[in-house]
Amino acid sequence: MRKYIYIYKSEIMSSLQYISNILINFVGYFIHIFILFNLWDYMYSNPDELINGYSKLQTVWYTVITELIWSVVGGRKLCRKIVEDVKGGNIVYNMNKPYSYVSYILSSHLGEGTIKLLIYSILGITTGIVFLRGLPDLNLIKVFIFLVSLILAIIIETIIIILIGLFSFKIEDSNPIYWLYSKSILLLGTLFPIEFFPEVLQGIIKYTPIYVVSYGPAKLFVDFDYINALYIISSQLVYLMISYFLCMFVYKRGVKKLNVNGG
Repeated sequence: MRKYIYIYKSEIMSSLQYISNILINFVGYFIHIFILFNLWDYMYSNPDELINGYSKLQTVWYTVITELIWSVVGGRKLCRKIVEDVKGGNIVYNMNKPYSYVSYILSSHLGEGTIKLLIYSILGITTGIVFLRGLPDLNLIKVFIFLVSLILAIIIETIIIILIGLFSFKIEDSNPIYWLYSKSILLLGTLFPIEFFPEVLQGIIKYTPIYVVSYGPAKLFVDFDYINALYIISSQLVYLMISYFLCMFVYKRGVKKLNVNGG
């Protein structure tokens, strides 16, 4: 565990050297929020109006949080790196290292994501306050529970993308799978809360990663409920264990295949 903490810290120190790049990338996040703010501003002719139980303030803040998670993870870059490692053979050099490739990639990417999370959170919340001139009803306990859920969502999302990248052991290039996954998250978990969809679809979404990596943390931020919080975090812990186990399983099967084929 100590070596992974060291990798995590090293990546944080490395990311601090490129703060300007993170700030530039925030422009894309800001543009998304600005477009969606104007969309919801048009749909909510009356700020006090409720659409499927959500006020304008809640809906926009929901989008701010879900976009924050997606931007911090940076899934496309991560998936592409893993695919290139598998296709190019770079992953072979990590097989004999005194650490797990999966845990190494996870620690390294979370180190970079930590700096992005701090910067994006400050700038994103400031942007939301400027646009909406208000925050959801929260206190210190609620904020703490929300942050726990937010961090778990980022970790789970990272592991799922690592898993998708490792599918390249089987299908050579798993980038198309990531594309489908990312569009599903965008349409069903980022732009709209689950409650905006038909009830049949809502029941399905609650059993998908969308619920724990996107909807859950955002829901706690805009409409906190202690019972709901317990259910969301419990679901996240289950997803965390299952997704990490699947990652290790796919990786070990892939390594075994390479060894059988002589690398």
